[in-house]
Amino acid sequence: MKILLEINDNKAEFFMEMLQNLTFVKKATAINDVNEDILQNIKQSVKEINLVTKGKLKARDVQDLINEL
Repeated sequence: MKILLEINDNKAEFFMEMLQNLTFVKKATAINDVNEDILQNIKQSVKEINLVTKGKLKARDVQDLINEL
């Protein structure tokens, strides 16, 4: 199971050290705001792909996307 927590900056180092010392914690990784934004964008993209696959959302034409860029 993965858990995402938001910890105050002044306590983050202490909390990470505490997590790393727990035997049942497999991995403790700090993510910064940029990584969090990327993660949220990826999750949104996956949701949209699933909706397109189910026919609940219309896919955009690739050429239209390229022209927009």
